[in-house]
Amino acid sequence: MKKIEFSKEEKAEIVSRIRAYFDRELDPIGALPAEFLLDFFSEEVGPYFYNRGLRDAHAALLRRLEDVGEDIHLLEREEKS
Repeated sequence: MKKIEFSKEEKAEIVSRIRAYFDRELDPIGALPAEFLLDFFSEEVGPYFYNRGLRDAHAALLRRLEDVGEDIHLLEREEKS
């Protein structure tokens, strides 16, 4: 699987959110430790979230395809012998 990477802007926003969480719920954390934490979660936990998203998207697509199949069936016309 390809490594999960974020743009500089995304990474800055995520690090800011991690730091805000630590300030609010735990002990304050610096920017560098927050980046290390982000990297850890991206590498170790990220694939679980990514795969879950893929499975959810797959299930949603299958539901849509079933709907399309039903719509096509409704469009069919009776064949005369």
